[in-house]
Formats: sequence, C-alpha cells, structure tokens
Amino acid sequence: MSNIYLELTRQFNAGRLRAVISSGQAVVLHRLAIMSKDGDWILREEAETMQHVLAVLGERGARYRFGAPLDLRWMRGGWSAHLEFQLMPLRVRTDFVTRPPRLGPSALARLWQNAEPDAPIGLVPLAEIKKTNREKDYAVIGELARLMPDPAEQLFYSRSARDLLRLTEQHPHLVDEVSARRPLLRDAAAGRARLEEALDAERRKLMRANEERLARYREAATRWADAWPSIDRELAGRPLAAAHEIVTERALELLPFEP
Repeated sequence: MSNIYLELTRQFNAGRLRAVISSGQAVVLHRLAIMSKDGDWILREEAETMQHVLAVLGERGARYRFGAPLDLRWMRGGWSAHLEFQLMPLRVRTDFVTRPPRLGPSALARLWQNAEPDAPIGLVPLAEIKKTNREKDYAVIGELARLMPDPAEQLFYSRSARDLLRLTEQHPHLVDEVSARRPLLRDAAAGRARLEEALDAERRKLMRANEERLARYREAATRWADAWPSIDRELAGRPLAAAHEIVTERALELLPFEP
C-alpha cells in the first residue's frame, strides 16, 4: 500500500509548495521509525493554503476532530487543526499548524527556504518539534542528532552521554561555542555519570516547559471543549465545506485566537 500521507502531501503541494510533512511521519521518512499513527504538516500561513488543504480533504470526505478551525486567525495563535477521513480499513488522521512550537520566525523562514515538496521537515527543526512532554520523543531526538552532518548540531541535540563525550573529544574547539546555548556540555569534563545526570535534568526541564505550554492552550480551550460534543453532532453528515463554516462560526464565540 502506498503511503497516504505522502500522497496527501503531493496533493497539498499541487501547483506550489504549501505543506511540509512533520513530526511522526517525518521521523518515518528519515527512516528512524517504521510507522506513525497520523500525519502532521506545517502549512504556509496563507488563506489560499487553508482553502486548498480544506478542498483536498473535502474531496476525501474528511471531518473535523476536536481542535481549532483550519483558519488563519487561529493558526496565527499557535493552535492546531485536526481532521480525519476513512480510507478502508484505515482512519487517516491529519493535523496542521502554521506556527509549530519552538520554531520562531527565523527558524520558520529557514524551513520554507529549504523545503522541498516531497521531502520531510529537516533534522534540526524536527528535533525542536520533538521536545515534547513524552519520554519517547527524546530518544528520537538523539537518533536525529546522529544523522546531523554538522558536529555543532550534534553537540546541541545529542541525548547520549557517550556520544557527547566522543564529540567533545573530537571537536574541542566547538564546546565553548555550543555550551553557551547548552550549558550541560560543561559537565563533560566531570565524566559520564555527571553528564547523564545533566541530560536527565535537561530532559525534565524541557518536558515541563512543554507541559506548561499545553496547559495554557487547554485552559484557553475550556469552553470550546465543553461545547465540542454538541458541535460534533451538528457536523455529522455534512460536507467539509459546510462543517468548516459551522466550526468557524462557533469558534468565534468560544475559542480565542491566542491562548
């Protein structure tokens, strides 16, 4: 069976580049995982992109899942939109953002400058996106670091004390430069045990930061979450274009553009 997420990416990018595949499917395409349960894309923050993606999904009979409308006003606030459709026997879940967490304006500009229609997001921005509150994502970051050709990037993203000790020995001239952004590299001189403790502390700090970010969005979406079951019933059986109008109209009442 062909990869439906690659097929969708080609459709999203028909005529021009609008979407870059990200997160779990990007890990698959970088050959660090066998499969992922859904598809994630970073979209260009343009009205035409939103309309095109909705049209592609509408042709497949997609429906909204709980999340923000696929609309610039919410996408600019860092919200994500979630839709799904049935492709027997698969339930294909699709998730979209325009401002992914931990990628600021300059990183996003580089992403679009380097993006290719059929290629996944690059290793460095993917590593940033994977700084979640899930333990398993930090192993992924470590494997992404091993694929990075730049030793400075490896030093910044590696999750292995052994790898870091080897890198600091091989590239001592980079340690001072990178440690300004990643202070735990200064613990390399104290040995593997101390470095492993520092890596654990860094991971916990990053996880807490993401938990706090998600908590702000959950709090801002409280009224939206309470109303969603009735909204979902109202959407049942409607084509996506009509459902999108309803979701947008109700979100204007219940979901702020920014948390």
